[in-house]
Amino acid sequence: MSLPTKTTQDEKHEETQAASTGRPPSPPAVGNKPVPVTRGRVRAFTIFFLVLLIAAAVGIYLWLQSRQFESTDDAEVEAHLNSVSSRVDGSITRVYVDNNQIVKAGDPLVDLDPRDFQVAIDQTRAQLAQARSQVSALRPNVPITEVETSTNITGAEADVANAEAVVGVAERDRESAAARLAEAQANAAKARADLARYTLLIKNEEVSQQEFDQVAATAKAQDATVDANRAAVQSAARTVEQRQAQLAQVKSRLSQYRNTAPAQLAIRQANVASQQANQQTAQTMVEQAELKMSYTKITAPAAGIILKRSAEVGEHINAGQQLLMIAQIADIWVTADFKETQLHNIHPGQSARIHVDALRQDFEGYVENIGGGTGAISSILPPENATGNYVKVVQRIPVRLRFKPNQNGLDRLRPGMSVEPEVRIGS
Repeated sequence: MSLPTKTTQDEKHEETQAASTGRPPSPPAVGNKPVPVTRGRVRAFTIFFLVLLIAAAVGIYLWLQSRQFESTDDAEVEAHLNSVSSRVDGSITRVYVDNNQIVKAGDPLVDLDPRDFQVAIDQTRAQLAQARSQVSALRPNVPITEVETSTNITGAEADVANAEAVVGVAERDRESAAARLAEAQANAAKARADLARYTLLIKNEEVSQQEFDQVAATAKAQDATVDANRAAVQSAARTVEQRQAQLAQVKSRLSQYRNTAPAQLAIRQANVASQQANQQTAQTMVEQAELKMSYTKITAPAAGIILKRSAEVGEHINAGQQLLMIAQIADIWVTADFKETQLHNIHPGQSARIHVDALRQDFEGYVENIGGGTGAISSILPPENATGNYVKVVQRIPVRLRFKPNQNGLDRLRPGMSVEPEVRIGS
């Protein structure tokens, strides 16, 4: 006799009730024995445990990765940006480049109208030629003045020597006249003595009248000779005085020549030096005009790619006005703004992996240096924590990363591209 079994309706009711309570339904009974669990449920439990295992493995891997790398998404490619501007005023006559064009150092970029600058060069060159001619005209005056002053001094010295000789002659003539005067005075004294003696003799009629007259005539003649010699002495004295005055005059002239000769030579040399300075000034003006002329040919200061071209043919520009920009794509780096809490284990020289979003490519690099301050402190308006309530905010400090050379795709990098660097901080 067989046992009674549950109906299908009872089984469905039991499954519904088990689902509402959250417990698995009891296996259907066949006779007095439960029905075994199906193979699909075993597979489901296996997949569940595998997913848990994979999630755990990924979590462990990410935890290990976080201990070996520091990364940030606040990073971009940077390069030197050369702003090309005009150094002179002028009108643009030709533009050789356009945006996104690659140029080499020294390639022509923009030409300005050179005609005004050519006129300035011609004018300054004429001034230079005039200054040179003035220097050529004044330079011979120096040796000429030197010869003239030397000749004047030599002539004055000769005049002094002659005047001294003439004074000597005059003095000797005066001495001779004085000697003749003394002789005449002695003769006159003897003649007067003879006359006095003969006067006594004539009174006593001891001599003839003729002899007396002869002695008297001789005495008068001697007196006249004395007067003549005295006049000669006076004349010789005046001659000596004249010759001495002439000697003093030529000596004064000699002294004047000797004193003024250096000054005259210095004046000539100063005139030449002044004209040479004018010549140098004119030469400098020529060089300046030629330099401005060279500025009408604007060339690339460095190799790179053209950005922000604003130069157009026919436009009048001013000195210092920006015409275009050159990005030096041959010298690029990454500026990664790491949080200050990430910098504990970051040091220059550490290797890095740099993922470039635009290229979907990873590049190898290294830490070059760490910035000298946070971005906030170097901003135009840095925060002043002492002026209000202090709120601590984690700051970011720029870290410069360099690409290792000789990697494929470096030539495709451009300034401003977003990157995600990872710096290896562990072994």
